[in-house]
Amino acid sequence: MTRKTAVLGFRIMAVLVCGGVASGCSAQGQAEPSWTAQPDATASTAAPTGTATASADPAASGGQGSPTPGAGATSAAWKTFSDPGKTVSFDLPEEWIAQSVTPEEGTMAGALKVEVKKPDGTVIASLRTGLPPSAPECAEAARRPYTVISSVPVDLPALAGEGTIAPHVVFRVIQGYRYFGSFGITNIVGGADGQACELRNVVRGPAGKGDYSFGDLPALKAFAPDEKVAPAKAFDTLDQAAKYVDEGTEFANVQRMLMSLEIKN
Repeated sequence: MTRKTAVLGFRIMAVLVCGGVASGCSAQGQAEPSWTAQPDATASTAAPTGTATASADPAASGGQGSPTPGAGATSAAWKTFSDPGKTVSFDLPEEWIAQSVTPEEGTMAGALKVEVKKPDGTVIASLRTGLPPSAPECAEAARRPYTVISSVPVDLPALAGEGTIAPHVVFRVIQGYRYFGSFGITNIVGGADGQACELRNVVRGPAGKGDYSFGDLPALKAFAPDEKVAPAKAFDTLDQAAKYVDEGTEFANVQRMLMSLEIKN
């Protein structure tokens, strides 16, 4: 698969051990100070690459709005993570850490789990492969309204079928006692009529490969007041959620990282 060269973003307002010298990452400089979903034409190698151990209906695209490129500032220097088998790779900010960890029980043979952390150790996103396909039930009474704040198409291998769309990088919010937000990649329809029990940050993988997920959570739900929300986000209003996407550097870095994901078929 070739590196993505250009994408269009869709937004509605109302609506990843790789340290500075660790093996498994290569560093690259980035001259452009902002992320506008355009190709990085100025990247230069700063360290050798190594191997680490380790439709307008919101349901149609995880949501869709008017086409607008993102404009948040991203980190000035980036590096590339790749697993030992070279089955996955992605770019991440130079100061972030990508670490291979033991996959959860129940995953397929050869499954991977990679945690992406900030310098303080906070996990910001996890990449999981070899996930067994599942289709959680959703009772009518448990459905909650959701909103797609950002949805950008991304070139990734995926299994098409009923209830799927083309893969997208998304940021979606589901309504509970607060507005709970989550980012990830998905090709699974969110829910009918703008309501869902959970929003799955999962891509149906090619036959025999299992599903895969890259995001802060594999699935987002409306949390109860006594439940831990992190690493999901919580907002008092949809406007706060939109500002996190449109104005903050964290989401700009996350979006660029997710969109750089490459998976070998």
